[in-house]
Order: sequence, then structure tokens, then C-alpha cells
Amino acid sequence: MQQKSTFAFILHQNHLFRLRSRDIIAKLAGQTAVYGLSSIIGRLLNYLLTPLLTRVFNQGDYGIITELYSYSGFFMVLFVYGMETAFFRYIKQAQQAERVYSTIMWSLLASTLLFTGLLTLFAPQIAALIQYPNHPEYIVWFAFILGLDALTAVPFARLRYEEKAWRFAGIRLFNIAVNIVLVLFFLVYCPAHAQHNAFIGELYQPHVGIGYVFIANLIASICTLLLLFPELLKIQLRFDAALWKQMMRYALPLVVVGFAGIVNEMLDRVILKYLLPYNMATNQAMLGVYGACYKLSILMSLFTQSFRFAAEPMFFSHSGTQSAPKLYADSMKYFVVAGMVIFMGVMFFLDFFQHFIGKSFREGLAVVPFLLLANLFLGMYYNLSIWYKLTNKTQIGAYISVGGALITILLNVLLVPWFGYMGAAWATLVCYAAMTFTSFLAGQHYYPVPYQTARIMAYMGLGTAMVIADHFWLVNLPNDLLAFTVRVAMLLLFIAAVYLHETGMLQKRGVG
Repeated sequence: MQQKSTFAFILHQNHLFRLRSRDIIAKLAGQTAVYGLSSIIGRLLNYLLTPLLTRVFNQGDYGIITELYSYSGFFMVLFVYGMETAFFRYIKQAQQAERVYSTIMWSLLASTLLFTGLLTLFAPQIAALIQYPNHPEYIVWFAFILGLDALTAVPFARLRYEEKAWRFAGIRLFNIAVNIVLVLFFLVYCPAHAQHNAFIGELYQPHVGIGYVFIANLIASICTLLLLFPELLKIQLRFDAALWKQMMRYALPLVVVGFAGIVNEMLDRVILKYLLPYNMATNQAMLGVYGACYKLSILMSLFTQSFRFAAEPMFFSHSGTQSAPKLYADSMKYFVVAGMVIFMGVMFFLDFFQHFIGKSFREGLAVVPFLLLANLFLGMYYNLSIWYKLTNKTQIGAYISVGGALITILLNVLLVPWFGYMGAAWATLVCYAAMTFTSFLAGQHYYPVPYQTARIMAYMGLGTAMVIADHFWLVNLPNDLLAFTVRVAMLLLFIAAVYLHETGMLQKRGVG
């Protein structure tokens, strides 16, 4: 009887763990949806500028925009230097929450003043180095954009930690709205009214050109800082040097991770114009094509970012519970399922999504499937990276990211001269896949999580097989309506197959 009672108790506890995990997953999905409101809807609105920019500017000018924003990714890692993640790691103890927040913010304020000052001081030299000697103002504008964004990074993290997702989303959406309105004002309204309106004629200077894109961003960043003023007022006049040293020891390896991650994410757009075997004008134009087509992987990258915003604080907050490994495993599975639906949806209806960019940029559409899958692997890597953050083995995460960066550099150098921007897309996919696989193996050694690997691979294989079938066979269907119908049916078939399999497994376990 005692054994029966013990066994029943164990079953009951396991059942409770499963239910709790499902509740947490449901909450995570809700938080992801709210963060997605700011990221997906907001950045979709922002990305709707792409059709305008790829029609107002030529391939070469758009290539400059692509390149400079790629550089800003590298500098943003330097400006924040891992303090956002350190905030989540050290604020778990409520009694030191304000001490952690204030110490980090004073550190960021001092470093931001230093980095912004250096970039502004050496703006002419930096502009000449990247072959824009006539536009040092681009560097100055980006220096202030980076500084403002660095000062808002941890206040935004605080909103995530306090689960104020709606305030987070509202401020992000306002930032994007300001940016969009100003770009439309400078690039559409002003040129149309400059000759008939004296004030607009004085304000608008046609020679600024793409510079108005950066000016609009700068003004939007200023507005964001002002909206976060209530969070900034919570900074106390205290700086804990001992705590700061602890956080720096934790965060500095994450800077390596961050730099390596930006190498993996942005390097192709930074060095493409130097590796392509044509003249600089042609290389700049091809960079513009690649940058525009990269935007078609937006849905996957936005979904990944939204999930990360919601998952990171939740993963940390549940790290000490017995059900945490199952939570991480279930999160990965459902993330992959949702990611595959996005991958299939974009690829099945690429004829529609291609109108997102100007006609002259569509010659690079062949990179889209590789970039979509690359971003899916990146999201999987974000899921897996929780193990080295929880076990304080951030140096191993740094090694993995550096390894990925080396793969990115090597493959770009080898492939781009021969295959153009297609080589850059292949390099991105191989890099993220290798990082995901390596992190999985290392994580299972240091922090085992019961990921349902076979099932995840099966879902990815099924979705990819359907996309390949569409590419080679459905393209030959006699009319567009039939092709559309078959593609919708295939997408629904994938969703149904996943649903039936998942509900069947849950019923076998006696859940749901």
C-alpha cells in the first residue's frame, strides 16, 4: 500500500509539473504576443519603409544605408557590453534590485559619454576609413543614436523584468511611429512642397539624401529616452563597486558573445562590397540588393526577437524550479513549429512578399530561403543559450560564438568571390546551424534538458520537404489559383500533422 501511495504521489506531482509547464508556456506565448505587438507590428510598419526606400534611392544608396546600420550593430554591443543580461542575472534577489539597476545605469552613463565622444571626435577619420570621406556627419548622427539606445537598453529590460509588456510595447511602437512619420516627411512631403512652402524650402536640403533616414532615427531615439524618463528617475545616487566588478566578470564574456553574434549576423553586409569581384559601384549596388532581400526574412527574425524578449526573463525567473528543464524543452519545440510555419508561409507565397521591395532589387530573391532557415537556427540557438547563462559558463558561450564568427568569416571569404551574395547567405545558414548543434551538445553536458530532438528534426524535415516540393513541382501547375490552393492546403496539412501528433502524445501521457 505504501508503495502504491508513493507511486500515486509521484504521478500526481508529475501531472502538476506538466500542468504548470503548460501554464508557463501559455503565459510565455501571451508575453511573446505582446512583445510581438511592438516588434512584429512595429517593425513591420518600420520595414514598410523598405518599399519606399528601394524606390526613392538606387541600389548603391540603399547599399550605404544597409552598410551603416550593419556597423551600428557592432558598436551597440560595445555600448551596452552585456549589462542587459547582467541585469536579469543579478536582479533576481529583490533586496538588491535597486542597487543592481542603479549601478548598471551609472556604469552605462559613464561609458556612453566616453564612446559617443570618441566616435564624434574621430568622425572624419572613421568616415574616410569606410570610404565615405565626404560624410563624417553620418558617423556623428550614429554616435548619438547609439548612445541614446544604450541608455534605454536597461530601462527596457526593467520593463520586461517587471512584466510591463504593454508599456514596453507602447514605447517601442511610438519610437517606430515617430521614425516612420519623419522619414515620410523628409522623403515624400518635403520634396513635394519645398518649392511652394518657404519654411519647407528652407528646412529641406536635397543634398542630404539618405541622411534624412538617419536624422529621423536620431529624433525617434530622443523621444524614446524621454518616454522612459519615469524609469530613469528610479536611478539612485549609489554605485556599488564590488557588485559592479561581479557583473563585469559575468558580462564581459557576453561582449565576446555579442561581437561574435554581430559578426555572424552583420558581417556579410559589412564586407560584401570588399569581397565581390567587381568595381566598387557595382559591389555597392549588389550590397543594396542583398540588404533589401534580407528584409524578406523579416517575419522570422521578428518572431525570434519577440520570443527572446518574452523568454529570457521568464527562463531566468523559473530557473530554480524542478519543472524548468521541461519548460525549456517545450519552449524549443513550439518555437520550431511556429518558425517552420513562418518559413513555409513566406516561401509558398514569395510571389506576394517580393513586392515588399522595389523591382530592381528582386534579382536576389534566391537568398531568401537560406536566410529564413538561418534565422530559425538563430532562434533555436537563443533557446539553447540559457544553459550557459544559468550555469555562469558564459565563457563557453563566447567560444561557441567565436567559432561561429570564424565560420562566417572563412565561408564569406571563400564563397562570396565565386558565388556573390548567394555565398553570404549560405555562410549565414551554415554558421547558425553549426552554433545550434554545438550549443546543444555542450548544454546537454552541463545542463541537461529533455529536448525532443527527433520530433523537432521531423517537423523541420517535413516543412523543408514541402517547400522543396513547391519549388520544383508546384511551379509547373497550370494556373496561379490552383497553385495557391495547393500551397494553402500544404500549409494546413503541416499544421494539422503537428497538432494531431502533439495532441496524441499528450493524450498518451494523460494530459489534456
